[in-house]
Amino acid sequence: MGLTIATLTLSHFRSHRAARMALDGRPVAISGPNGAGKTNIIEAVSLLSPGRGLRRASADELARRPDAIGWKIRAETAAPLHELETFAEGADSRQVRIDGKPAPQAALGRILRILWLVPAMDRLWIESAEGRRRFLDRMTLSFAPDHADAVLAYEKAMRDRNRLLKDMVSDAHWYVALESQMADAATRITANRHHALSRIAAAQQGAETAFPAAELALIGPEGEDIPEDLAPALAANRRRDMAAGRTLLGPHRADLAARYATKGVPADQCSTGEQKALLISLILANARALAADLGTPPILLLDEVAAHLDQHRRAALYDEICALGAQALMTGTEPGLFDSLGNRAQSFAVVEEGGMSKVSET
Repeated sequence: MGLTIATLTLSHFRSHRAARMALDGRPVAISGPNGAGKTNIIEAVSLLSPGRGLRRASADELARRPDAIGWKIRAETAAPLHELETFAEGADSRQVRIDGKPAPQAALGRILRILWLVPAMDRLWIESAEGRRRFLDRMTLSFAPDHADAVLAYEKAMRDRNRLLKDMVSDAHWYVALESQMADAATRITANRHHALSRIAAAQQGAETAFPAAELALIGPEGEDIPEDLAPALAANRRRDMAAGRTLLGPHRADLAARYATKGVPADQCSTGEQKALLISLILANARALAADLGTPPILLLDEVAAHLDQHRRAALYDEICALGAQALMTGTEPGLFDSLGNRAQSFAVVEEGGMSKVSET
């Protein structure tokens, strides 16, 4: 059993005025009708990692309405014990405390590794590259918590460069330092991404699983290569970038290509069910790789995942989660969706009463 959440407490978060869950490390089955507040619980857990959580919400969107007095998420981990808090007061930005001391968001990723799969990701393979980059970077962040720092450094330098481009600044001296910063950060970003893909590939090889393996590749826009030495490429591309008013080269333009390995079919040409199975396969491979690297599996957040699987695949998913020893928080509209877990899981029910979500163990 790896590092798990022992207690989770929500205060004025989304539909939950106050909620507390005592967890024992087993998978967690959360059932209740649509709109009861199930997803809000796993969103809260996702905010115990760096970034904006599984809905990418801003801090002010997370406060319970109409209270709007701020919100707080608190968790205690087991073996070793840590106290994690993330919160916002009024209209303030999100803050983090670890063991009672202020901390940057990136520090959360060094304590808990959290992966998630939500229904909004079902169209990942057929929509824009932006969503696939986010998916790739979440995977990458699970292996390299400092990946977020590299991305932030790159994006800050790129914003400054884009401002020069929009202002039609032609003096090269204004660009050199920014392009050097972008190139340095891009090298780290690309190396981290390739490392993550190699770990996912290794975790899929020889794995006994009911879910299809996916071959992944990092590609540039429209299949073009991203220059390895970015600084001279950016310098050579300034005129074209100035015409576009933005930077057209770099890791922010990368895409994640996926192929159903045994069929040799690109993911975007697979059936809806196959695309979902590929996503689940990647989340499980990510979890296996982290368990091998760290000696402990990540926490998994799986929103409404059971509803889209037949009985065989549902049971297979639960078996793989239990074999990993992972603490997985799963939501579903019916308790029966989790029957094959039996006593291997804790069960909670969520109901909506008077505009508030209420959580109880069953």
